[in-house]
Amino acid sequence: MSAEIWCGNHSFVQRSFFTVAILAVLLSAPLIQAQDGAPGGAPAGGPPSGMPPGGPGGPGGGPQSSKYTLSGVLSAGKAETKSENGKNYTSDKKDVSAIYAYDGGSITLEKPAIVTSGGTSSNDNSSFYGLNAAALASSGGKLVIHGGTITTSGDGANGAFAAGKGSYAELSDVFIKATGGGGHGVMASNAGTMKITNVNMDTTGRSGAAIATDRGGGTITSFGGTLKTAGQGSPSIYSTGNITVTKATMISTGAEGAVIEGSNSITVIDSAMTSDKLCGAMLYQSFSGDAQGVDSHFNMTGGSFTVNAGPIFCVNNTNGTIKLSGVKLSSVSGVVLKAAPERWGKSGSNGGKAVLIAEKQELPGDLIVGDAGSSINAMLKDGSTLNGAIQGASLTLDASSKWIVKADSKLAGLTDTTGLSGDIFTNIVSNGHTVTYKAQDGKNSWLAGKSYSLSGGGKLIPE
Repeated sequence: MSAEIWCGNHSFVQRSFFTVAILAVLLSAPLIQAQDGAPGGAPAGGPPSGMPPGGPGGPGGGPQSSKYTLSGVLSAGKAETKSENGKNYTSDKKDVSAIYAYDGGSITLEKPAIVTSGGTSSNDNSSFYGLNAAALASSGGKLVIHGGTITTSGDGANGAFAAGKGSYAELSDVFIKATGGGGHGVMASNAGTMKITNVNMDTTGRSGAAIATDRGGGTITSFGGTLKTAGQGSPSIYSTGNITVTKATMISTGAEGAVIEGSNSITVIDSAMTSDKLCGAMLYQSFSGDAQGVDSHFNMTGGSFTVNAGPIFCVNNTNGTIKLSGVKLSSVSGVVLKAAPERWGKSGSNGGKAVLIAEKQELPGDLIVGDAGSSINAMLKDGSTLNGAIQGASLTLDASSKWIVKADSKLAGLTDTTGLSGDIFTNIVSNGHTVTYKAQDGKNSWLAGKSYSLSGGGKLIPE
């Protein structure tokens, strides 16, 4: 979990792979020790070609993890139930959580002050299984925290973590601050589940997303709160599972706003997201083993997405579906979507294949296909507008939508039968520019290889 990625000429830092034996810390509660293939399992496999990145939220590939031991200062296991109010919990030991619920145990805390400063013996184990997390629910444990604070400073020290099937963490009105490398705000893996409400997060370390999932996936539902990430390679959201964020403010100054790896999803509703580096949202597959499949989904409804570097959306080495409805988009680069190969997968077959569905949506920028192995299929519905150029993408316009052309463009395909009046396309406003289409492509057969006029003086002509 120590690599960074981005869309374009990105830097690439290899994860360090190592195997470390961890001495068990003897506390009052029982310890749980796991080896390769710990609770919940870890997807097998590695990169078929090259070394994958860990990703700007932290998940990364590598061999099966080393032995590890989970433990906590306050712990509950084997159907124990503990409830405390207004207390302080501190851990300064390596690999030791402050709060640890496991094996059906349940811990409920009201307004706690949780502080950990110990580092981790394995960044992989911290990311995959919650080792060294300040507050950890594992192996079917349940953790509920209302109010209070969680502060971590050690490497690999996530704020709150749900690891393994049946594990559950619920947080409300909590402030989380993580400053160590690989320290995420909240995290789930191996089918763990988390629900957070009005949780504010501030992460400053490298590869420390505010909300993240890792190997084996997980489900996180978040409502409200302000999420700030400042470290290099630290987006607001990193998903190898299913993450939904509603009515939040997200500010990422060191990486993308959101990253999806593999057949997983991010849904953002009525939220304000800002990213200052690399691109807005990246959909990709590293084949590291952290995420399976090649069908990523990003859905955003309402709110705003402000992107201060790179395209708003990048799709690399995967099939990415992006659905937007009523989002206020802003991009310094002037590119809405770029689909292109990156450093993952086999050269020549690692392009991005993107579907963009826009409903009641303004798209302020270009659509760019980076190579012959990449594609974009953009569908504009319900009064949507594309205001930019197209280089290699296919475009579908319904009767209520339009394209305002900002530069000479090349279409792979065009579906716009309701916009054609005689020999003029009335819903393509050309501003005098020329648009070409591939006459030999079967999906353009309805154009019969002819030239057409466009509103605004330009022409649609066959290549």
